[in-house]
Amino acid sequence: MRRTSMLTWILILCLSMVPVHSQYHSQSLPLDPKAEKVTNLHFFLHETLSGKNPTAVMVAQANITSNDNNSPVPFGSVFTIDDPLKTGPDHNSELIGNAQGLGVLAGKNTTTVVLYLDFGFSKGKFKGSSISIFSRNPMTENVRELSVVGGRGNSGWQKGLH
Repeated sequence: MRRTSMLTWILILCLSMVPVHSQYHSQSLPLDPKAEKVTNLHFFLHETLSGKNPTAVMVAQANITSNDNNSPVPFGSVFTIDDPLKTGPDHNSELIGNAQGLGVLAGKNTTTVVLYLDFGFSKGKFKGSSISIFSRNPMTENVRELSVVGGRGNSGWQKGLH
């Protein structure tokens, strides 16, 4: 009886190894990534900070910070943004969407803004699509890059630099 019991357990263990062993030696397809598609967009963001119809407005300012760097906007300030996107640099250019989001002045000694912006397109091939940016923007530098972290619609799965 003991010998039969032992033989039964050995048989059960051997049979339970068959699926594991066969899975290890299964025919897998190699990973074949698709080629990335590159799209170059050319548009202009028009921002107005003052006047009757500003497109970026300060909504909060820390009362414990000073303006030691003589920046026009003190450290810790928070802005809401709704800037028009247009086809050209001229104010009368065709409106193709809006950049909406938040900006926070995050540099104590420099004019650096951390931006979350959603570039939503309302006309053209990318109508209904958007590109999302979340990045540090050093305003005093001549050349700046902003990280594209996503999108929706035709711009879904976006990544890269703006």
